[in-house]
Amino acid sequence: MSKYFSLFLLFTLVANLAFSQKHIIKPVDSTDITFTGTKINPYSMEYDTTGKLQINGYLDTYYAYYSDSSNINGYAKFPTIAPRKNQISMNILQLSVKYNSNLFHGTITIFGGDCPKSSWSEHLNFIQEANIGFKIVKKLWLDAGFFRTHIGLESIQPRENMTMSLATTTYFEPYFLSGIKLTWQQSEKLAIQLNAFNSFNQFLETNKNKAVGFSVAYAPNKKISSSLSSIICDETSLNVVTKHLRLYNNLCVVYKDTKLIIGLEGNFGLQKNSVLVNFTKTAFVYSSLISMKYRFTPKWSSYVRGEFFNDKNEVLTGPVISDNHNIVGVQIYGITHGYEFKPIPNSYFRVECRYLNNYHDNIFYIKSNPSYSRFEFIAGLGLWF
Repeated sequence: MSKYFSLFLLFTLVANLAFSQKHIIKPVDSTDITFTGTKINPYSMEYDTTGKLQINGYLDTYYAYYSDSSNINGYAKFPTIAPRKNQISMNILQLSVKYNSNLFHGTITIFGGDCPKSSWSEHLNFIQEANIGFKIVKKLWLDAGFFRTHIGLESIQPRENMTMSLATTTYFEPYFLSGIKLTWQQSEKLAIQLNAFNSFNQFLETNKNKAVGFSVAYAPNKKISSSLSSIICDETSLNVVTKHLRLYNNLCVVYKDTKLIIGLEGNFGLQKNSVLVNFTKTAFVYSSLISMKYRFTPKWSSYVRGEFFNDKNEVLTGPVISDNHNIVGVQIYGITHGYEFKPIPNSYFRVECRYLNNYHDNIFYIKSNPSYSRFEFIAGLGLWF
């Protein structure tokens, strides 16, 4: 038996040598890391050499004064940027890592400071965004993970805004979303996106429903850009029988040249079974803002913003208690004016004043006295690299 087995091994060896002379045997794919995670030394893995890795940092500090009283957490009403009164503090300290190649990209941003403490998700509070995506076919990308919002003019980062403070409408829009995005970048002028998220403004799912929507971005030329976003969801708790289907629409238009920047935003939303005096009727919410900045020199500029927000049936605002202990909706308008100095392009120093007026109900308290309005002062200093 061993004789025949030896002859078989000899024949196999000769056959393999003959085959290798006629055919080029391809080496094992060194980029395949299947079953490599449990090796004694698992760190000799191959990576996509065409990709680029970018690391960025950002720091924003502030001082704020509000004429009304702080809440029990030490924050002003509608706390996001500069939420603490009479303190020199830090809005954001963040670090971002981005990876980009022709077929794959990813972003991870972690942050700390008063902004995430006052207004960000309780789940994984230190994550601002963490998502990855790949190119399915030419111009079509699929991304999944945690995202910063794509809705509205203003973002959680002051460096991306015209002002230090956030408009009331921005405060009640979603800051962060978790889910998937399918984006078709038709050209530099046009992009269309379909998306599905766990909830309207949460990383975790709050019920069995998903928030779905679309966005269209269009830039007819280098000076003008616009976007239209719509999202449909139902944030009703599982233990509530009556459903509350919500539709929220956002339209933004931006004009930029070397000296002047103008931003316009309009919002319209509705939610079924949500009128406070009749829960069988559909409630509406609408808001708008206009911001304008004028550069006197490359370093000095001045800006102004007007805002209006009407949600009298608490579609987005949640329960707000008036001085008469009634549940009321927020119907507010405001004006902001400030100045900006940029010592270097990737920095700013801003000083601004703001006046807010909730013209139907007293929702602010000044020295324990109810008030329709409040005055704000914010100074901010930011740097990024």
